[in-house]
Order: sequence, then structure tokens, then C-alpha cells
Amino acid sequence: MTFFLGPRAVSAGYGLAAFDQLGSTNAEALARARHGERGPIWIVTSEQTAGRGRRHRSWIAPRGNLASSVVEVIDVPPAVAATLGFAAGLALETALQKLGGEASAGSDEMKLRLKWPNDVLAGNKKLAGILLEAEAIGDCLAVVVGIGTNVVAAPEGTPTPATSLAAFGITAGAEELFAALSDAWAEQRSIWDNGRGFGEIKRLWLDRAAGLGQQVSIQSGGSTVTGMFDTIDDSGCMIVGTSDGRRIPISAGDVYFGSAASAGAA
Repeated sequence: MTFFLGPRAVSAGYGLAAFDQLGSTNAEALARARHGERGPIWIVTSEQTAGRGRRHRSWIAPRGNLASSVVEVIDVPPAVAATLGFAAGLALETALQKLGGEASAGSDEMKLRLKWPNDVLAGNKKLAGILLEAEAIGDCLAVVVGIGTNVVAAPEGTPTPATSLAAFGITAGAEELFAALSDAWAEQRSIWDNGRGFGEIKRLWLDRAAGLGQQVSIQSGGSTVTGMFDTIDDSGCMIVGTSDGRRIPISAGDVYFGSAASAGAA
């Protein structure tokens, strides 16, 4: 199995470290930053044995799936770095459209949507997840964007039912997807421009947002907020309009739409 960067990523100066198997691409990326790596560099494998997702959940990538992380040391505040997750969602959606555009355009079941804050859905099932991590390195910030995509298999028992590219008959492998992703990331990272371009990223993301204008329920800790998904703000928070006229910013939580939201995500 041979991973390779797309031509745009090569021209933009990205590096690549590919592994046959790895515990966690995010952990490897952070370890390299601690030891002097400044990036930008991709860490990638088709078999991840000890990955992690949001809220300390595990994210295991069996052989044939894609686990990838890009790390870069940049001089931005943590709150600005956090908005890179939206650029990552756009990059992956772009790459997936390139690989399976005809399937996604012709079927509601395969229609790609970006679920706040960091999932890519095919229909109403999770196809990929994104995890941002950051660590201070001197006066700057090592920012790692981890992207895990179900290429050949999907996990069971996840909060949102999961699916894979193979389930839709898309035969592209992890290597082909990664090449497309690396190019799409280079484009979206350039638009984001250390946070200066988040307004454009936000506009593009909202055009692809799952559940926008619909009933939503967000669970965070022991509390639940229910209302309408109005938009995201300039820091990436979900804005929920409640029945009593409030507009509540949500910075983190598990999101439920449709009947699950109506039932309070029970």
C-alpha cells in the first residue's frame, strides 16, 4: 500500500510520513511536534489500532480505512485554531465528491453533509470524523487535524449510525482518497489563512450543513439544549434558537436531529 500526496499538496510544501500500521496518527503528529517538527506534514495509515475521537471515544481504523492527521505549528490563538475543523470538513467533502460524485449526486442515501461540529455524513450515517488537538510549542501552537474515514468498513454501536464508502459501491481505496484529501486540504487551508478567511469557510460550510434550519437537540454533560439550528457564529459555535426567543451559542456537545431531537435525544 503506497500513499502519496496530490500535486497541489506537493506544490504547497506538505510533507508525508506513511505507516503500514499505527496506534494513532494524532498521537504521532503531536509527538513529532514536541520533537521539533514544524510541518506542515501529513501522518497517514490504513490501519489505526489506538485512535481516538471526540469526548474520549475510541476510533479504530481496520485495515483499508483511512486514518490521517496533518500537523503544523502556527502562531494563532487556540480559539482561532479550533475553526480549522470546519476547513477540514470542507476538504474531506470535496475529496469524497471527487471520488464518488456521481453516487452522491444521484442518491439521497449517499448525499454528503457536514454535521456540526466535525462529522461528515452520507445520508444520515457517519462516514468520517474529525478531531482537532493543539499543544503549546514555545510561543506558538502545534495544531493537529485528525481525519478518520470509513473506506472499507464502518464501526458498530456508534452514537450516530456509521457507514463506509464500500457500502455505497465506491471502490476507491484509502490511497486514492488521501491524495484527493491532501489537495483539497491545501486549498481550504489557504482559504482559512490562519483564521483570516474563516468568513468564507463558514459560508461554504453552511451551504453543506446537516440539519440547518431544523429541530436540533444538543447534549453536553448533564444538560440538553433543544431548538432550531440557526447558524454558526464567527467562532464556530452552533447558534440554537429556542422557543422562548433566545439564541444560544453551543461550543461542544452531541447533536441530534429529527425525531431524536424532538424526543430530547433520549
